[in-house]
Amino acid sequence: MDKLDPKTDGTSQDIVADNIDKLRELFPDAFTEGSDADGPRWKVDFGALKACLGEYVEDERERYNFTWNGKARARRIAQTPSAGTLRPCPEESVNWDTTQNLFIEGDNLEVLKLLQKSYHKQVKMIYIDPPYNTGGEFIYPDRFQDNLDTYLRYTGQVDGEGFKTSANAESAGRYHTNWLNMMYPRLRLARNLLKDDGVIFVSIDDHEVQNLRQIMDEIFGPENFITTIMRKRKKEISSDSKNVAIQGEYIIAYGKSETTKFLFEPLSESYISKSYREPTEQFPDGKWRPVPITVSKGLSGGGYRYLITTPSGKTHDRLWAYPEKGYKKLEAKKRLYFGSDNSGIPQRVIYAHESSGQPTTNYWDNSATNKKGKKEILSLFEENIYETPKPTSLITRLASLSSKNNDIILDFFAGSCSTAHAIMSLNLSDSLQRRFFMVQLPEVCSETSVAYKTGFNTIADIGKERIRRAATDLKEKATSRDLDLGFKVYKLSKSNIVPWTPSTGDLKTSLFDSVDNIRHDRSEADVLSELLLKYGLDLAVPIEERDIDGKNVHIIGAGALVVCLADSVDLELVNGIAALKAELAPEVMRVVFKDNGFADDVVKTNAVQILRQAGVEDVKSL
Repeated sequence: MDKLDPKTDGTSQDIVADNIDKLRELFPDAFTEGSDADGPRWKVDFGALKACLGEYVEDERERYNFTWNGKARARRIAQTPSAGTLRPCPEESVNWDTTQNLFIEGDNLEVLKLLQKSYHKQVKMIYIDPPYNTGGEFIYPDRFQDNLDTYLRYTGQVDGEGFKTSANAESAGRYHTNWLNMMYPRLRLARNLLKDDGVIFVSIDDHEVQNLRQIMDEIFGPENFITTIMRKRKKEISSDSKNVAIQGEYIIAYGKSETTKFLFEPLSESYISKSYREPTEQFPDGKWRPVPITVSKGLSGGGYRYLITTPSGKTHDRLWAYPEKGYKKLEAKKRLYFGSDNSGIPQRVIYAHESSGQPTTNYWDNSATNKKGKKEILSLFEENIYETPKPTSLITRLASLSSKNNDIILDFFAGSCSTAHAIMSLNLSDSLQRRFFMVQLPEVCSETSVAYKTGFNTIADIGKERIRRAATDLKEKATSRDLDLGFKVYKLSKSNIVPWTPSTGDLKTSLFDSVDNIRHDRSEADVLSELLLKYGLDLAVPIEERDIDGKNVHIIGAGALVVCLADSVDLELVNGIAALKAELAPEVMRVVFKDNGFADDVVKTNAVQILRQAGVEDVKSL
């Protein structure tokens, strides 16, 4: 029986290895066998690769390039797998057993890495409102060690020197560099999660809009830039900077590919009032407008020529957009307008309520301001506990443009969780079932802040409580039982599985300690969550618990994964698990045991054979 390999199964997805595999499929002759400390490994022959690419290789020293101090390191950080895991917290969740929504507390860099296997190309929309780099404070480590260790240190969870929340003053020499090094790896990881027709929206202001455009051009491709939406964030006129009233900010939109397209927005009231006529006795079904059905002679595509006689008796001989049969259908439905005197050239009548909508604009001067976002916080908490919340209507508008039923919306700078609130509200209004995934660092609230004095220790605590209160408010308005107002809480942590690091001073003790390699303070639920991530399964996948031979067996995803972490596993239990293959009939079943859970080595050996006879080829232990 194979053990879960700590090099492959003990970390998040190895993005570099995946990229090498994809490249080797395209250019097998550009690779050669090599080795390193970990054993045999494919190596890239760059000379052969250049020959394969021919004239498309760029080797000029002077070329357009956007770079900064630390860019190469930021790229490596994005590609370094995480050795962490996500621990479930049902006690902080709402509707744990049924909800499809997630709230993940932890450093978004590490969380994005952990989500790579389970949600690769699964997210339809990403909206983030990152730090604007206005010279205040945002969290970043002053020096790096192991990524997860860094997170634990600079969030104050373990002691350590040199890790602190740092002011990024504009006078500092690395003002823009610090922000770019923080954003770049997160955006690279985020792109992997987007569906091929997915979209990412990033709120930003003047301080970093130029740099943001450049790194997003590099990560997403300039051809996938959709638009820069300009929105009015406040109505007041005040001299904010250099005698300029800063009323607006931006939302940068990029698609994952050229297949990304926005949905139409409903017709605006102003457009309807200008373009549509009031109902009449002839056209009583709502506001309407006439549309020409003639075809100009110079246009390609031809047309249909026949005589049309109007109700007044006048005839018109022209090229029409409809064949005569189609025209007769419009006539039967009373959808033709012949002018006020019933003698004009016929036009088709369409009603406003039948319209598929109109394209959005890149100038949103009528959207809710940030003051509305603060009012929403006050309505839920009666205190101004969060300074910079975005209004929910802004995010619902973005989600309406880019998402449909069952789509996943991700926000990995969740803050007060305006995005979660917005998605629940939107689902209530259009009766769809979008899912929200929130990621927020447990950034400690200042002891002088209103939030801290109100009882909130971290920004993550504010976000979770906002979702709970918003859900309670929306539940009173909901008539559908299908509206998902819950969320599962997970927290970033070190792996549940302790790697064996033998002590040269006391090999015997370290060897015996490694026999039980699951951390003593971890539960079966903790280990199950880690296995979901390692096997690339949805964290909200259904998990059935079943008693087989007096032992607890977890059946995940209708048999896609079966986990038994019991002690004293015997052959009766193994045969019971093998019977699940025929009962549940999953396309592929994988089974995981605890390595030291078998009654003896004979049972362990026979277990593999019994399961293989039942059609289960993937059997591992941890």
